[in-house]
Amino acid sequence: MLRTISGFFVRVAERWMPDPLVIAIFLTVVALAAAVGFTDFGPAAALDAWGASFWSLLRFTAQMILILVLGHVLANTRPVQRVLLGVAGQVRSARAAYIGLTLFSGLISLISWGLGLVLPAILSRLISDSCRRRGIKVHFPLLVAGGYCGAIVSMQGLSGSIPLVLNTPDHFLQDRIGLIGLDQTIFSAWSMSIVLAILIALPIVMSRLAPPDDETIEFEEPAPVVPPPVTLGPELRTPPAATLDNSRWVTLLLAGIGGAYVLRHFLSGGPLHLDSLNMIFVVLGLAFADSPRHYLALLGNAARISAPFLIQYPLYAGLMGLMAQSGLAAMVVQGFVSVADAGSLPIWTFFSAAVLNIFIPSAGGQWAVQGPIVVDAALQLGADVPRVAMAVTIGEVWTNAVQPLYVVPVLAIAGLHIRDIMGYLVISLLTLGPIYLAALMFF
Repeated sequence: MLRTISGFFVRVAERWMPDPLVIAIFLTVVALAAAVGFTDFGPAAALDAWGASFWSLLRFTAQMILILVLGHVLANTRPVQRVLLGVAGQVRSARAAYIGLTLFSGLISLISWGLGLVLPAILSRLISDSCRRRGIKVHFPLLVAGGYCGAIVSMQGLSGSIPLVLNTPDHFLQDRIGLIGLDQTIFSAWSMSIVLAILIALPIVMSRLAPPDDETIEFEEPAPVVPPPVTLGPELRTPPAATLDNSRWVTLLLAGIGGAYVLRHFLSGGPLHLDSLNMIFVVLGLAFADSPRHYLALLGNAARISAPFLIQYPLYAGLMGLMAQSGLAAMVVQGFVSVADAGSLPIWTFFSAAVLNIFIPSAGGQWAVQGPIVVDAALQLGADVPRVAMAVTIGEVWTNAVQPLYVVPVLAIAGLHIRDIMGYLVISLLTLGPIYLAALMFF
């Protein structure tokens, strides 16, 4: 039954799913038209709001590019490759591959959503290639989809943006709700039960979506390997510059400096965020590289997969600014909240967050728009504020299953198009929905 349903969505996606860039352009046009048609904004004001926000996520764009590139570099150093290849070699069946990678993705993303995007995508290539060489038929698009979907639990982990904001002194809603500890959000029994249910259900569902052997698409290209060390001819080995370029102690020196900073950062109570995670990637990549030239060669290989970010993230930044400034985002949220009471507010908040995430695919950006509205509603209705905040969190991650923005780095690493995996992502969306709703309605 599941295979039949997934086959339908796969065929639809293969025929009708455009490139993520096309989707971003389409959403921009829809938002511009809606702003002009449903708010006080005229065409000029809508264009100004969009254009003024177009470059507002440059820092985040750079962070995302770096987490992708630096994570890719680290994963392709010799020590990490040996570990990952060893893990890939332990997979004994296609079913084990689907279950194992989906579960691994979920567990690692609870530590960091950045790791949950990069490592499973790289590991999917290695597992698929290892299985192909051993005669085990693994459907590569499904394996990649499982690795991506497992990371959906990331916002209920240590890098969950909204819970971390609410636990940060002087956050913008503190005067109304005070500090909300992580024990009331991501570490609550309610939230952890959702994560547990997903980590049990999703790997099983993904493992049952595999097409018949004659329709299986295997990974054809070699798994990513470490470029050979750059060596010089005998006549060029003596100059000091050439010696330094190929000396491992030079990269170890910088790795030591960066490592000392990372230790100070965490020992002083610093959090694990995108910047600290990227610094860890820098330190480990330098420590494991053969030389400065080797590290630069790895960087060059990794940088080629980051190009889609350069236009798609600014497009979504403009879209987010337009939705917020025109009042469209507030209209979406208020439309759902207006029909809620104290008991149903978390449910309506969940659905409003899911819709809003299509246009504002950023937990932090979405909370800035949605947070004040749902918090005021919760206070007026006497609803549970931490539960309402977590409803925003799980609503936002629910539609991340099919939101193209975060799939882009995974597709870049895997070498696939979004239409190759979208059918399976829809199944994950349908799987997760009842879990979230059951938690909101009955627990």
